[in-house]
Amino acid sequence: MPSSLPPGLPIVPSGGDGGDNGDGQADGPFPMSEADFEAAVSDALDRIPPDLAKTMSNVAIFIDDDYTPQPGEDPDTVLLGLYEGVPLTERDSRWDAGSLPDRITIFRQPILDICASREDVIEEVTVTVVHEIAHHFGISDARLHELGWG
Repeated sequence: MPSSLPPGLPIVPSGGDGGDNGDGQADGPFPMSEADFEAAVSDALDRIPPDLAKTMSNVAIFIDDDYTPQPGEDPDTVLLGLYEGVPLTERDSRWDAGSLPDRITIFRQPILDICASREDVIEEVTVTVVHEIAHHFGISDARLHELGWG
C-alpha cells in the first residue's frame, strides 16, 4: 500500500494481446499483467497529496477485471471506475457506527481496451483514481467534467 495513505485503504486485486494500429489508436487491449496494473493503481494513489489522503475516511480500493451492468442498466455499460458509498459531504454523526467502508473499484480491462501504451494506461489509471476519490469527497460527475477529470 502506498505510504502516503492512511491505514485502512487496501488495494485488493482480483483475478491480451494488442497494440497500436499505426494511427495512435489501440487496436485491442494493451497487454499488461495484473501485477503491473496493480502497480499503476498504487502509483496513482501515491500521487495523492498526503494532506488530502489523511482526510479520506473508511474507503477501500479494489481492482476488478470488468464492470458487470446491474439489472435495469444498459447491458453495454462500460465503466473505468466506480465509487460506492456515502460521500464525506453526506455523512452525519450516526454514519460511522458500524458502517462498511466505501468502495472504489478500478476496472482493468476497459482501461486496457482504450490504451495503446504503458504511458496511456498509467495516465488513464491516474485520471480514474482521482475521479473516483473525488466522488468520495462529494464532487459530482458534472463538476469533475468541468475540471477536466471526467
